[in-house]
Amino acid sequence: MSKRIDFQVDPESYRHWRVEYEGDVAKLYMDVDEKGGLFEGYDLKLNSYDLGVDIELADIVQRMRFEHPEVKAIVLQSGKDRVFCAGANIRMLGSATHAHKVNFCKFTNETRNTFEAAGRESGQHYICAVKGACAGGGYELALACDHIMLVDDGASNVALPEVPLLAVLPGTGGLTRVTDKRKVRRDLADVFCSIEEGVKGKRAVDWNLVDEIVAKSKFEETISERASEFAGKSRRAAAEKGVKLTPLNRTFNDDGGVTYSTVEVDLDRTKGIVTITINGPDGQAPKDAADLLAQGADAWILRAARELDDAILHLRLNELELGTWVIRSQGDPAAVLAHEKVLTDNADHWLANEILLYWKRVLKRVDVTSRSLVALVEPGSCFAGVLAELLFAVDRSYMAEGDFEGDNRHVASITLSDANFGPFPMANDLTRLQTRFLGEPSKVDEAKARISEPLEAFDANELGLVTYCFDDIDWEDEVRIFLEERASFSPDAMTGMEANLRFPGPETMETRIFGRLTAWQNWIFQRPNAVGENGALQRYGTGIRGDYDMRRV
Repeated sequence: MSKRIDFQVDPESYRHWRVEYEGDVAKLYMDVDEKGGLFEGYDLKLNSYDLGVDIELADIVQRMRFEHPEVKAIVLQSGKDRVFCAGANIRMLGSATHAHKVNFCKFTNETRNTFEAAGRESGQHYICAVKGACAGGGYELALACDHIMLVDDGASNVALPEVPLLAVLPGTGGLTRVTDKRKVRRDLADVFCSIEEGVKGKRAVDWNLVDEIVAKSKFEETISERASEFAGKSRRAAAEKGVKLTPLNRTFNDDGGVTYSTVEVDLDRTKGIVTITINGPDGQAPKDAADLLAQGADAWILRAARELDDAILHLRLNELELGTWVIRSQGDPAAVLAHEKVLTDNADHWLANEILLYWKRVLKRVDVTSRSLVALVEPGSCFAGVLAELLFAVDRSYMAEGDFEGDNRHVASITLSDANFGPFPMANDLTRLQTRFLGEPSKVDEAKARISEPLEAFDANELGLVTYCFDDIDWEDEVRIFLEERASFSPDAMTGMEANLRFPGPETMETRIFGRLTAWQNWIFQRPNAVGENGALQRYGTGIRGDYDMRRV
């Protein structure tokens, strides 16, 4: 699996999904092309999926929010006759590298979270209409929806058979959503997750695995009724015109770096370092919501979010050995705040709201990225408002102090805005500043009192907004020493340490999915009982059970 994975797709090239728009309802059909796998060596039978299928799905969910603001309910169903979805493709999992499996699970988790967020935040509710076998990752798709309907035909069922069949866990939040979201009783959940054949009919409703069962003869009629009901109760404001998410302006350089219109990604393979530079606005901020809508995908604040998002995904999957990301910014902080102000002043407008919510998702993607993250606040930087959130998402931040000899750019500063105190919570439902000052909540109030003030190194340090400040004499050496030290540590130890330190405070369903579940899945995916020569994943489909080492670890 060495080819570059591209997360940018176009609706005209979808191979696995169909969408039909009917006013405020969209019908989303999963109709996987068996021969359309991302890699060779497996067929995507029974509507099973690989990363390529999920990349298309993530694109659909994103476009639904921006290109089709009129949609208020989405019905997810199978485009095949006798199966809803068999889940992640087992042949793909059996042949994939460990890193690919883990990143695959992380991306699918992020995509499922967008389902839930779409209903909760944007009034686009997902309804899952299950007809046929709905197993593993297929049921995890259903679990992420706001409502699950199951046809009562004596055969259709829901199942999480990973433990008995594959010796692994559901990889996309299945266990957590069964207990935390659907609140299935623990003993019944234990039974459900231990059987291959799944649960169907009235028992599925009684155990709260689905919301309703519907007779086969009334299934299509009831689907339409539920879609109308959810669309009718949606709080989404009416909108006639969406924003076309045009292809990103990007160039892949000979050394593997990427140049976008607002983001530059430079690679130093010798040192194992990626430098991501975000360039501030290159034009005037939109005057109002109408102007923002007219600019559409060209608006700087939407372009920057899309390009940073794409860069993160590209680096995660395609540049595994570059373990340290250095995040920089260059531009006018006041211009960043001016573009942000258009969003916050018009948060009741659907597009302004969607861009704010998109930044929320991008920042969360930064939070759960398994890389050492460091930010450099240098002369000429524009860490203001939403871009300042990156300073509180990274593991360490270094700030330049005062004027640097020979550098005529403006002195390094940080400018806070209202955006740093609410709109972009982490997975733990706290802001990054609340998380940063978990033991000193008064520090958040101190920082809030300095909103809109360009904070140079002394003040930023006093407020606890950065890790270290250095003048031009020490700057280069101190940054170099840190980066060299980081590169000398075990990447496994770094991944574990950073993930543990990034999410103090309350535990939520989301932190459990990304923290506990994916950590255990990561471990189990390396165990011989699952991936060894005689493990369950390797023997799946042969009729021979896995040969297990029965010692508990």
